[in-house]
Amino acid sequence: MKILILILLTICSPLAAQDIVGFWKSVDEHTSKPQSIVAIYEYQGKYYGRIIATYNENGQILDTIYTPKEKAPGVVGNPYYSGLDIIYDVQKEGDRYKDGKIVDPQEGKVYDTEIWIEDGNLIVRGEVLFFGRNQTWPPALDNDFPTGFKKPDLTQLVPQIPQVVD
Repeated sequence: MKILILILLTICSPLAAQDIVGFWKSVDEHTSKPQSIVAIYEYQGKYYGRIIATYNENGQILDTIYTPKEKAPGVVGNPYYSGLDIIYDVQKEGDRYKDGKIVDPQEGKVYDTEIWIEDGNLIVRGEVLFFGRNQTWPPALDNDFPTGFKKPDLTQLVPQIPQVVD
């Protein structure tokens, strides 16, 4: 009986939707350089994404939630990038996460978003009407974080929905 259960779990596990909760590196699709580390977390049945660190042009960590430096000009109040929720209200629908929003904090634009996992990477799609683009975010590994960096407890995060500058 135990063998049958093990076989069923092995066969069925790839069919289940993969959880997007965790740490991911947003990557510039033109330069292939990392832009930020985003923590995807669940809160009251919806999913959110918070920037917890940003990179400079040389691929080095520029700032973190503990040492924020750069500010988001496209968001009301000009908050720091690190600590800013850029993905919000995403809902799980089958093997995809949909019906949420993603913010471009530089330009102050909000897009519809759809998120899923493909080949171990997070695919983040931002779109307006039927037009959009996908970004591929690899998982953030331990060596992507600064030495001594304490990862936030994702179960303790509470969303703060940003408002963009009109």
